[in-house]
Amino acid sequence: MILKIGTRGSKLAIAQSLWVKKRIEARHPDIQVELVTIKTTGDRIIDSPLSQVGGKGLFVKEIEEALLTKRVDVAVHSIKDVPAELPEGLMLCTFPEREDPRDALISMGDRSIDTLSPRSRVGTSSLRRSAQLLYMRPDLELVPLRGNVDTRIRKLESGEVDAIILAAAGLKRLGLADLITQIIPWEQVLPAVGQGALGLEVRRDDEHAIDLLGFLNHEPTEVAVRAERSFLKELEGGCQVPVAGFASLNAEAVYLRGMVAELDGSRIVRDEITGKKDQAEEIGIKLAGKLLDSGARDILSRIYGR
Repeated sequence: MILKIGTRGSKLAIAQSLWVKKRIEARHPDIQVELVTIKTTGDRIIDSPLSQVGGKGLFVKEIEEALLTKRVDVAVHSIKDVPAELPEGLMLCTFPEREDPRDALISMGDRSIDTLSPRSRVGTSSLRRSAQLLYMRPDLELVPLRGNVDTRIRKLESGEVDAIILAAAGLKRLGLADLITQIIPWEQVLPAVGQGALGLEVRRDDEHAIDLLGFLNHEPTEVAVRAERSFLKELEGGCQVPVAGFASLNAEAVYLRGMVAELDGSRIVRDEITGKKDQAEEIGIKLAGKLLDSGARDILSRIYGR
């Protein structure tokens, strides 16, 4: 049997999909896994910040279309790229164990966020990162930075920026952990919803694929991601809004932290909540409500022009 995995063509996306392919073939020797690379809208548009491009699913839409038309059987996504609502007929069935969810700073001179010189140029493509950074360090200059990991590192090395912020998970999966100057504590910069986690997406009626992939599921990761995505869905969050959410588990409890910020980092609305792990999605909805009532509703209304 041949199982086709749909993936973006970036070095990181391929590495993640190869990781999944290797484990499926080891578990099911009778199955041959093929990677099908698909260029997404987010891959094509590299000269504009994602917040200006607009729309949701910029890195997954074309892959989901390939799933629906049965050109591929499984999609391997970075969960932080997947919108809170999926197309009808598709589902996230498997969540492998999460890599480090935090952000990482790579800087010239091995400086941390706290020791960067005033007016240092920090490159990031994320409103979430820039808003939280400016809240802590309004004296920094945030520079929009698109492109793959190698491109961003070259811009740092060429002196275009003094530091860059990337997901620690991506750097570790690419074997670039030794470049990291600082792993940024989530207390300083809360991660994106689903950051560090992979999600395997399939057609809802493909029971064979769902059963075949089940062995890769990591329950603590699934619970955390479902809580975070429920929080995001309730806020109707997208790449135009500085929203962050991070859940962790302790025994039977889920701890979910969430944040909504002004674009310029002048104000951050942040809170956290605890609940039972079998109520992960309800916890996400409840935390979103708390933030909306504490001022996030006003921030979101301004950003969305409502």
